[in-house]
Amino acid sequence: MQFDLFDQGSDSQPGGRQTDLEMLIEEKRMNPYEQKQEARRERLFAAADRAEAQSNAAYKRADMREEVSGIPFGQPILVGHHSEGRHRAAIRRADNAMRASVEADKRAKELRGKAAGVGTGGISSDDPEAIQKLQAEIDAAQEYQDAMKAANVKWRKEGNKAGRQADGTWVEPPCAPYQLSNNSANIKRMEKRIAQLRAAEAARIAAGGEEKRTAYQGVCEVVENFEENRLQIVFDGKPSAEVRADLKGNGFRWAPSQEAWQRQLNNGARYAATRFLRSQGVEV
Repeated sequence: MQFDLFDQGSDSQPGGRQTDLEMLIEEKRMNPYEQKQEARRERLFAAADRAEAQSNAAYKRADMREEVSGIPFGQPILVGHHSEGRHRAAIRRADNAMRASVEADKRAKELRGKAAGVGTGGISSDDPEAIQKLQAEIDAAQEYQDAMKAANVKWRKEGNKAGRQADGTWVEPPCAPYQLSNNSANIKRMEKRIAQLRAAEAARIAAGGEEKRTAYQGVCEVVENFEENRLQIVFDGKPSAEVRADLKGNGFRWAPSQEAWQRQLNNGARYAATRFLRSQGVEV
């Protein structure tokens, strides 16, 4: 018995992207988070196109044909001849260009891979419709659970029995116990996420939807940015390499658009921020 619970569609396929982003947003009626994801996907595809163009241009510069380099094909370097320097320089230029072409091609492939992966990592807590989408998946998973149970009940009513048979063979019901337990655990996980999202929303409402900013002894400022759903650490200037390493070790990443070190806003981020502050000698 096969159930396709989580059909993600083909939106993530690179070949299916639209060239007119605004038309795509209107057609799909995307929410702000989905628009942001689609814009990111388009930026990555555009960057991949540029990298591919750079790779092709560099490949052309690596051309060693005689009509391009002026050196007959297969001719060895004539040591001591007046052409030696020009020949070596041409080989060096071609080698550098080919290396640049390979690196740009590798970068283009990486960017296309990233673009294809945008929006395929599950339901993000940044999505304003996350609770509704999670509930839809819970409903589908519960329907799956009920269908598996019904299939097993029907199988047993037909006189079948699980376990080792008289002839020594082992028989399992249509839906194995691990399938039921795994699906049940998945339902509980999604229900827990909904509870966490509702708690986060309650915290945002309690704060009036405004940022919660706390300064710590002139070291930095910690901001709970509810609009961006990020916990941010802001410095007056660029922190030292040691401080940056400590931030990264606690899961914070530099966001140029926010001019802050940040990670997703949740209790884990609050704990990480407290741990970072203590490592800097701040009493929290």
